[in-house]
Amino acid sequence: MTISSDYRNKTTFEATNRPNRKFALPKDNKGNPMKVSDYFGENVFDFRTAEGIPESVRTELIKVAKTTGRKLQREHVEVVAKAATDWATQRGATHFCHWFQPLTGSTAEKHDAFLSFKNDLPIEKISVSQLMQGEPDASSFPNGGSRSTFEARGYTAWDITSPMFLVESENGKTLCIPTAFVSYSGQALDIKTPLLRSVNRLDTAATRFLNLTGKTDAKNVMVTCGAEQEYFLIDKAFMNARPDLIMTGKTLLGSLSAKNQQLSDHYFGEIPERVISFMQELDHELYKLGVPAKTRHNEVAPSQFEMAPIFNDANVSADQNQMMMAAIKKTAHKHNFEAILHEKPFAGINGSGKHLNWSMSDNNGYNLLEPGSEPHQNLRFLATLGIVCEAVYRHGDTLRMAISGHGNDHRLGGHEAPPSIISVYLGDTLNHIVEAILAGKTFTPDDKKFVDVGADQLAQLMRDNTDRNRTSPFAFTGNKFEFRAVGSSQNIGFPASVLNAAVTEVFNESNEWLEAEIAGGKSVDQALHELTLKWVKSAKPVIFNGDGYSEEWVKEAAARGLPNLKNTPEALGVLTKKDRVSFLTEMGVFKAEELETRYNVLIEKYVLAREIEIRTMTEMISQYVIPSALEYKKELLNSVLNSKSVGVDFGIEKELLTLLDQALQKVYSENANLKRSLDSVDLDNHVHAAKEIAEKIMPVSETLAGYSNDLEELIPDNLWVLPKYREMLFLR
Repeated sequence: MTISSDYRNKTTFEATNRPNRKFALPKDNKGNPMKVSDYFGENVFDFRTAEGIPESVRTELIKVAKTTGRKLQREHVEVVAKAATDWATQRGATHFCHWFQPLTGSTAEKHDAFLSFKNDLPIEKISVSQLMQGEPDASSFPNGGSRSTFEARGYTAWDITSPMFLVESENGKTLCIPTAFVSYSGQALDIKTPLLRSVNRLDTAATRFLNLTGKTDAKNVMVTCGAEQEYFLIDKAFMNARPDLIMTGKTLLGSLSAKNQQLSDHYFGEIPERVISFMQELDHELYKLGVPAKTRHNEVAPSQFEMAPIFNDANVSADQNQMMMAAIKKTAHKHNFEAILHEKPFAGINGSGKHLNWSMSDNNGYNLLEPGSEPHQNLRFLATLGIVCEAVYRHGDTLRMAISGHGNDHRLGGHEAPPSIISVYLGDTLNHIVEAILAGKTFTPDDKKFVDVGADQLAQLMRDNTDRNRTSPFAFTGNKFEFRAVGSSQNIGFPASVLNAAVTEVFNESNEWLEAEIAGGKSVDQALHELTLKWVKSAKPVIFNGDGYSEEWVKEAAARGLPNLKNTPEALGVLTKKDRVSFLTEMGVFKAEELETRYNVLIEKYVLAREIEIRTMTEMISQYVIPSALEYKKELLNSVLNSKSVGVDFGIEKELLTLLDQALQKVYSENANLKRSLDSVDLDNHVHAAKEIAEKIMPVSETLAGYSNDLEELIPDNLWVLPKYREMLFLR
């Protein structure tokens, strides 16, 4: 046995012999387990509910949080700062930080101690200025060339609408203050700022729509979101033995195991003991952070899982999804797992997405996308449906851009994820209603309100007005839309901002049209009916209820004029077309220079990520795959020599040597080809490099991975050093 195979065996033994981790569930003073409702949000400081804030101050702060145009008063901030300091330090926090979301797609923070001095005596304090404003180095974060090193000043600004929270570590706690991140000139260098702008603009437009259509008690409209988070769990020993997982978050090569997901026995199956222990602790940590985790289950692929929260305000939901991803990874480590959030960590099986559920509700809880029991008579709902369909039709290319990324490129269009063509699924009932409206006919609903299962012992099942279509990137699912094309590692703030802006544009046009029609003598109902007809007629090409995986749909979508942006460089190119993204600036969600910044940042990120993948892959081929093949070749040659010496036939060895040599030559040549291809590209010219990598170099890397997988299947198991798919996906 070689040293490498010893290491792999040790890794497998370590992964399969770990004890389940136990954690202490909270108990009351009588020693009884506490209900979740008893400790939910215990690590959250929200001025709306916090002690130590006078009601008059609280009322004014709530007005600032709800109303655009109002400014924070310094004396009110001082009250919050003192209350937050007292609350956090009483719970053991020694530091605080401005927690923000730069264009890296993840979060950033710089910790400052509460320690201060008054009259030369130590005290704990957050000053008003420290709460309201921070100053990280803007040039050290992705900025697309908009900031030079000698122009480094940037600001973080307290987001009053998102609660502060405590992050616990082994030896202490830190108070995290959600903030926006902008440049010295006020340019948004983060995900949060445009999202906040977008929800404000949509609030104004949708509220006006409700008021115009008779709902005069609507004072504001809140965008609600809920992100279903998919992820993989593998033992950390396997992670540590795979350079590709360490460096890129995905396997760059690996032969698919004989059993993978084809039996469909993992989806919704019994959650493994070690995994449920992890999930229980994860839920506990999230509940303390005020994240309303609701659903947990096995996903389709082996070792793939999902969790989903209860819906929340879009901005808070975006923050909480970042908190959720961090908690998943942190809790996984406690259980000797590694949580993988990459969209396609394992070839040949399902990748991971983050279904972004999106809707709108007013201050009375009225959901604009709630069809009710008679959706064909709910004219306001139908008009809203038409507005959203028109928004997606107009701006499908920009929505596709917003969910692009090197990880999602591996997933979109595969037979587990929506295609790269953005279309809208409405379901049978709503589709029939739309067809009736277009035809000028009266829709007659069927009376099939219940599902007949033929067994009276079972509970009677209500039939939904839509089925589910897993192949649709943007599907109506009962009382919301589900943007299913978002990638599992992505920050939902960017696609949500683009979607909000697109819908706002159509709401604004609808409001102008409605106001004129109603002023001209039409009833609200008549105007709503005609508005619905106007938009569904325009947006008809984007409505598709069929199989999004089929080749027929690709051809049909092209005939309908729908864009099919197949990779990230192609999709990001939309940002360079002013006529395609002008609505983002016109709606006040992005400034023109911010869009340019995002294009530069995202195209550079694509190039850098691909460069890391390719260099890691060529190193693995040279340092792991080829040496394993040469070791096997040496064994075969020795066997031939030994057979010759005793006069025994060595035909099998000779045939294996031929097969091995042919496979090895392919790997060696293609590896050299991949290196040359990457070295020939000017990586500093990001736009050109991205196109070259996507169109020419990635196909070479995929060919090389295939050749490497052929070698893996030829080489004896004891000579292969890297953990295999069957071990990573099935052993725990």
